[in-house]
Amino acid sequence: MIGIIMFGVALLMLMLGFPVAFTFGGVALFFGIFAEGMDLFAFMPYRIMSVMQNTVLMAVPLFIFMGVVLQRTKLAEQLLSSMGRLFGGLPGGLAISTILVGALLAASTGVVGASVVAMGLISLPVMMAHKYDKRLSTGTICAAGTLGQIVPPSIILIILGDVLGLPVGDLFKAAVWPGVVLIGLYIVYILILTRFKPETAPAMPADPDRSRKQEIVSALLAIIPPLALIVVVLGSIFTGIATPTESAALGGVGAVVLALIYRQFSFQMVWDSARDTVKVTAMVFAILIGATAFSMVFSYTGGDYLLEEWMLQLPGEKWGFIVLAMLVILVLGFFIDFVEISFIIVPILAPIAEALGINMLWFAILIAMNLQTSFLTPPFGFSLFYLKGVAPPQIKTTDIYKGVLPFILLQILVLAMIIIFPGWFGMSSTY
Repeated sequence: MIGIIMFGVALLMLMLGFPVAFTFGGVALFFGIFAEGMDLFAFMPYRIMSVMQNTVLMAVPLFIFMGVVLQRTKLAEQLLSSMGRLFGGLPGGLAISTILVGALLAASTGVVGASVVAMGLISLPVMMAHKYDKRLSTGTICAAGTLGQIVPPSIILIILGDVLGLPVGDLFKAAVWPGVVLIGLYIVYILILTRFKPETAPAMPADPDRSRKQEIVSALLAIIPPLALIVVVLGSIFTGIATPTESAALGGVGAVVLALIYRQFSFQMVWDSARDTVKVTAMVFAILIGATAFSMVFSYTGGDYLLEEWMLQLPGEKWGFIVLAMLVILVLGFFIDFVEISFIIVPILAPIAEALGINMLWFAILIAMNLQTSFLTPPFGFSLFYLKGVAPPQIKTTDIYKGVLPFILLQILVLAMIIIFPGWFGMSSTY
């Protein structure tokens, strides 16, 4: 039972606020010495070396760099202003434009925090000025900002590809339709809500100084550059021209080119972007090394075998396991980050899924969709904190919590659809 106890201790320390990487590493060190002694950690340098030599994980800092550079080019500002004028004449038009801009930012930057903050600073004041309901406004911004978790190129899909041993290009392809369906449901929800409650999202009055043609041209000029980058990056992966790591490098170069186009390029900008990239990447790899030590001790003490034996005896076999696994990930998402779940929980669940004959590509997409929900679920959803940090004083935390609830339910609905009807998304639940 040592493995199960150490797992519980690690979760308790995370909920108490201890740093993630040091929590996993420290708990592993304590229980490893208790179970076997220091000799157990003789293989840790080899494990760390294998992590550092993993070419798949090279895509992580490259995509992060691409996202940070694009965030500094004022891309979100131009997209939001253009799309807002284009759809603002419709009831709920500002909310719809926020969803569409969130989707474009997800496919071009993939940085959730940057997307939520940018839209919170730009879109939220405009919505408030036009008498939008506070809960609808905040919920829409948080939901749109988290699309970067499922819409390729997603960092979480790269991590899951490494953890589950799946080709990242296949994961990107498989995630396209779930992402499209989720975006569509967000828009349908806003249209239905404004149809029955138009006062929640009134239409914007037309700008008398701009014709409809000028608004369309302005929107196209704002959309085409990032859309071209999306096509180049994802197209090179889907057609097999480049590996995900090579396309990530291409995306980094493309982001710098867009900075030149938007006249935002400077060597200081590149330096700041590189520094931010190193910070985020160091955090991810520190967690990965701590998780590597944790999983090694957990496996040595027999925790994985005990858990596998118990879960293989669940009623309903494959479906019982899927339901329980999704519930566990959903509940853990209320309290801990997607990176910890990916590096600790997923490696424990993966062998059980394989033993049950579950299609690992389908299983990975289920996990990715579930982990996206963790950004919205109170009390520790990161998108909620990002938005609260830039929201005006009249926006209360309870407004944000209530605003995200319909979007959480929509995400769970899409998750259920992928489970029940995998064929709709071009996937199969079994090999």
